[in-house]
Amino acid sequence: MKIKLGKLPNTTNVRITISLPEALKGKLDRYAQLHSQTWGQKVDAAALIPHVLAQFLNNDRAFKQAERALSGKR
Repeated sequence: MKIKLGKLPNTTNVRITISLPEALKGKLDRYAQLHSQTWGQKVDAAALIPHVLAQFLNNDRAFKQAERALSGKR
């Protein structure tokens, strides 16, 4: 089975606090379990959140266009 999120890189992190609906936390926990099984790398849902967000932002075409437009104005 191929899941979208690959192996997690080593990164420097900044801590933030978020609140999630219980159903979303459950999905993240299940995704973390599948990720751990797929890559043989034990990971919990909290560790996946920044990578899921990064992938979402990297794949959002409208966001990419807006960033290019903003960087072109500077």
